[in-house]
Amino acid sequence: MSTIFTKIVNGEIPCYKIAENDQFLAFLDVNPNAKGHTLCIPKAEINKIFDMEEQHYLDLMQFSRTVAKALEKAIVCKRIGVAVVGLEVPHAHVHLIPLQDMDDMRFQRKVSLSKEEFEQLAETIKSNL
Repeated sequence: MSTIFTKIVNGEIPCYKIAENDQFLAFLDVNPNAKGHTLCIPKAEINKIFDMEEQHYLDLMQFSRTVAKALEKAIVCKRIGVAVVGLEVPHAHVHLIPLQDMDDMRFQRKVSLSKEEFEQLAETIKSNL
């Protein structure tokens, strides 16, 4: 059965797309820890990040770095936090989270954004790629 991320890749579920190439997709998390919380995923459905072929893993990290640099220009923050948890969706993914304090990394405090705010935020981040 396809994961929710595979359904996003296939266009079955909409997303607030930040960046895409033939191997990877970056989009805003719709239940974000902080404004700008972005997910970077391989398009191939791979359960665990360390099950990825080494070069594919390295390419995902390079893609994530590019997105993080754009995110850092778009969102005022102290730094961009990186997390790989992988328990909530069985599809490898990298969380990029603009940080003001450590609580932004705890996956407990969430922020709420309107559809328009998500759309504007995605465009702002994309403009910094």
